[in-house]
Amino acid sequence: MANLEAMATQLESFGVWQFTDGQSSAEAREMAQRIESLGYSALWIPEAVGRHAFVNSTNILGATERLIVATGIAGIYNRHPGVMVMGATELDELSGGRFLLGLGVSHAPIVSGLRGLAYDKPLSAMRAYLTQMAEAPIMLPGGQMPPVVLAALGPKMLDLAAAETVGAHPYWTTPEHTAQAREIMGDDAWLCVEQKCVLTTDREIAHERANDQLSIYINLPNYRNSWLRLGFTDEEIDGREPRFLDAVVAWGNEDAIAARLQEHRDAGASHVCIQAVDPGGDRSVPDWRLLEAFAPTGR
Repeated sequence: MANLEAMATQLESFGVWQFTDGQSSAEAREMAQRIESLGYSALWIPEAVGRHAFVNSTNILGATERLIVATGIAGIYNRHPGVMVMGATELDELSGGRFLLGLGVSHAPIVSGLRGLAYDKPLSAMRAYLTQMAEAPIMLPGGQMPPVVLAALGPKMLDLAAAETVGAHPYWTTPEHTAQAREIMGDDAWLCVEQKCVLTTDREIAHERANDQLSIYINLPNYRNSWLRLGFTDEEIDGREPRFLDAVVAWGNEDAIAARLQEHRDAGASHVCIQAVDPGGDRSVPDWRLLEAFAPTGR
């Protein structure tokens, strides 16, 4: 419990969400070290068709001393529940309690289309997976399961996250969603929200970068259904209408971005991880200007 409380306290500061697929392993280590030096609490790393979540986490944890490394997310279809427990427990031991396991069901086009696996109903699949994880034997002295959060967007998955894990990691959402999630999950659950930010006052550039980001997500049903529940229409989403783009991607000067991040906190986020989108379109690295501007060490 002491480690859980310490991690929760550390996560009160901003974290960073960043792809490392376009970097070498050495570059990923250097990036993580720089993020740690700026005082950020955590680095969230995804898993899709690039780097392996656990290998990548091992690489970054080995290069840092205080930084929490969180998977955002490790896909449940990529590993048997028992193997997930084995890997997570070993990472907890190796890192001295700095690993946070984010789990998600991923998306049907990846699981069934790319992997050739049966994609079950997300809620049922996750509930069964968590049960199997809880029942999995583990024979590793000195290690314990790290905290688990779920990639949760809809009310039922958010409710499951609060009931069976420490909380949720919503992605591609808004402060309005954060408020809804907090109401569903109650006061005690961790609510670790991701926010894409573009540090530019040029609306055209901001919307170009938003479109870049949306290109690989816009047709994934889990995200689209979440946006529809938030009140956006199919026409607004498909047409990349300004109301939609401005809601899901924060942009402007430092004050404008700070206001959006604060909106998430005011709505109940316990942790906000910043995805610092490069205004020039380089998706392999974060916008260091933005991360330096919001570095916890300087605020």
